[in-house]
Amino acid sequence: MTTFEERSRVVTWEDPVASWKAASGLGGIEVLRAIEGGALPPPPVARLLGFEVEPVSEGLVTFAFEPAEFHYNPLGTVHGGILTTVLDSAMGCAVHSRLRAGLSYTTLELKVNFLKPVRVTTGRVRGRQGRPPRLAGWQPPKPISSTERARSTPTARARA
Repeated sequence: MTTFEERSRVVTWEDPVASWKAASGLGGIEVLRAIEGGALPPPPVARLLGFEVEPVSEGLVTFAFEPAEFHYNPLGTVHGGILTTVLDSAMGCAVHSRLRAGLSYTTLELKVNFLKPVRVTTGRVRGRQGRPPRLAGWQPPKPISSTERARSTPTARARA
C-alpha cells in the first residue's frame, strides 16, 4: 500500500461582523481602499484561499494569488471553483467600488469557460474587473491570467 505525506495549513482571520460594523459608514471604494491599506482586514474568504486585492480604483478591482497545492483538484490543477471565486470577487468588488455607504450587491449569475489549466508552476494569477455592471446589466470580468495569458473567459451579472 502506498503511503502519502500529509500536509497541513493554518488559516486565521478577523471577526467579519466587527469588520463589517467598522466599515458601515463607508462607501464601497472607501471600504476597498481600507482593506488594501490594512485599516480593515481582508474578508475571511481571501485568507482561506490566499488571494489579495491589488491597487483599486473606482470600477477597477484586481485580485491575485499564487497557485498552491491546497488549491488543487484530484487532477493536479487549480480547482475551477477557486478561479471562479477570484473572478466573482473582482466583479463584485468592482460593483461595490461604485456604491455609496449602506448599499450592497449580490451576484446574480456567473459563467466561466476555462481555456487552460492553472498549476503551481503557472505563477501569479489575476482576476480583474473593470467597468462594473449597472443594476442587472451584463459585464464580462477580465480573464484569469498569468503573465497576461488568458486562462478563462468569464461572463457575469450583478445587481446592486
